[in-house]
Amino acid sequence: MFQRKEPAIPNELLDQLLAGGAASAAFELGGLLDSLKKALTERALNAETVHRLTSDEEAGNTRNGYGRKSVITDAGKLEIMFPRDHQPSFEL
Repeated sequence: MFQRKEPAIPNELLDQLLAGGAASAAFELGGLLDSLKKALTERALNAETVHRLTSDEEAGNTRNGYGRKSVITDAGKLEIMFPRDHQPSFEL
């Protein structure tokens, strides 16, 4: 007999993310899943920039605001903000 495993994401966190709305709305264009994709992508890009700017190879390089880019996901187009720096060394 199978036992139910604890969910990877606690129900309390899911309740907070859904904020009392219908769970089906999370799958709609611009819904919760798109918001999570955007937030996670932007967070990863910021972390990469911080890592690069604090490395010895990037001495003297500093942030230079943010740019906007459209990326295509499995659910459609997503607008993300990405950090820029004065001496960019990688492309999105």
